This record gives sequence, C-alpha cells and structure tokens, in this order.
Amino acid sequence: MRAVAVKAFKAEPELIQVPKPEPGVGEVLVKVEYAALNPYDWQAADGMLQGRAPHVFPLVMGVDFAGKVDVVGPGDSRFRVGDAVFGQAARPPVGTGTYAEYVTMPQDAPIAFVPDGLPLKTAALLPTSGMTAAQILEAAGVRAGQSLLVVGAAGGVGSYLTQLAAAGGVRVLAAVRGDEQRRMSALGATVTVDTTAHDLAAAVRDASPDGVDALVDLVSGDPASFAANAAFVRPGGRALTTRFTAGPARLPAGVEGADFRLNASAALLDILAAAVADGSLKAPVDAEFPLEKAPEALAQSRAGGARGKTVFVL
Repeated sequence: MRAVAVKAFKAEPELIQVPKPEPGVGEVLVKVEYAALNPYDWQAADGMLQGRAPHVFPLVMGVDFAGKVDVVGPGDSRFRVGDAVFGQAARPPVGTGTYAEYVTMPQDAPIAFVPDGLPLKTAALLPTSGMTAAQILEAAGVRAGQSLLVVGAAGGVGSYLTQLAAAGGVRVLAAVRGDEQRRMSALGATVTVDTTAHDLAAAVRDASPDGVDALVDLVSGDPASFAANAAFVRPGGRALTTRFTAGPARLPAGVEGADFRLNASAALLDILAAAVADGSLKAPVDAEFPLEKAPEALAQSRAGGARGKTVFVL
C-alpha cells in the first residue's frame, strides 16, 4: 500500500510502498479516506519519543484518520465491515500511522462511529486537535468571566480551544502570526494579537492589566520562551504547554506550570463529533492535499503559522 514515511529519525518524509497490515484479535482494518496533519506527526518522526516508546521503520507518519472498516479481525467486535469510523492511532509502536491507505485499530482504542450526516473529511479533523482542546481547557481551570491567553491560537488545537472556551464564557486572547482578526473573532476570540506586527506584552497589559487567569502555549519549543509567556499569568493562575517545556521552565512565583498530556478516548470523540454535527463546533480546514503532497505540507507545518487543519485525501 502507499504510505508517507521516514526511514530514519529526522529523514525527509517520502511516499513509499509498505505491506498492507492485517488486523489481529479485537482489531479492525480501516481503509483510510482522510488523514489529518498534526505537528506531533513530524515531531515523532524527528525522534521526540525516542527512548520512551518503541518505534518501527520505515516509520509511517500520522495519527488522525477517517475511513471505513474494511476487515474485522477475530473475536467479538462492535464494528462491522462498511462502518464509517474515525479516530486517533497514537499507540505503540510509533510508525504504524495513518498517512497510509490502511491502518489497524484495536476496537477499544480511540475509534468511534462517524455520525450520520457528518462528512468523513470533517471527522478526520477532530481527533488529536479536538480532544486536546477539550481536555486542556478543563486542565486550565478557567471559568466564565475569566481570561485565557492562547499562544498559537490559529492552528488546529487553538481554533477548537478558542471556540470551546468562548462558548463557556471565557475571554480568549488569541496570539497568532499574521492578520487573523476576522477569523479568530468569528471563532469567539475577544482580542486577537498578530505577534509579527504587535508587541504581545503590551497587548496583554491592555486587555488584562492584572494578568490573565491562564495560559495555553501551543508553540514555544524551549523553556525560556514558555516562561516568558507564563509571565503574563497572574499569581494563582495556570500555564500549560503541549510542547513539554514546563518541567525545566523557571516560572513566575505563584504560577502553576504543567506539561499537558492527552487522555484520548472514544467517548470524547463521540462528544466532539456530536458538537460538530449540531453546528456548535466548527472544524476549520486550512488546506487539502493528496497523500503524495504530504511531504510539502509537513514542511509548511514545521515553518509554523497554521490556520486551522490540513487534511490529506486518500
């Protein structure tokens, strides 16, 4: 089958042929129709989890998918051939990913039915970014009337997080790269700051003179940058990151820092899909590419400045 993979850590992704997987006991084989891009995909290919999880090479990239069940493996199953499903294939070993024509999934993994009327393409945009946004908002602990600074708000996680926070009455300060005022306002942001043209510190002081109640930093890849953004949080507030930089960061006194880790589940996928299906949550698409264009799309993701989600069509 066709797949996009790397043959070594930090190697260039390429379209190659790999063996079609076979489902084991309690697994299903899904024919992938759409796979969504997450920064995690190239971070894992660079060796982010080296020494912490087993890997296989060639390392097939990707974790998010939507498609139809092609084969049901041995044993009892809640799935049937032809079922429309979506989910997150982030399980060991790293390298059995979704930038491929087929993927196997245990039925008790984060895999769920696509609701009637929800396009498969839309479902593929939800798993990692949607679940991360929902759980990180809960971890941030902000309530209606409080303020949340989101650094990297224009990307997939940030777009969902902005919507979910705003729906709960939270004032969202969205830090982005480029002119995203109209789009972020439509998603519910109270203030949008283009950090390429304006000083973020000044903008935060104007919007929240006493500091924000919480920070979610989706982009800072080093502890010093994360700590600088955490300085905008008032004492007693929380600063969270998805880039695992909180541990070594020297944060301001009274600010609680944490590295966020997703606890993915099929139940959470069901909740997100229902929210998109009823129109209360939008799944914004930045770009759509055929699978063979994935290497170019990954290079763009590395450069930053994503606006919504990128999806690959198989």
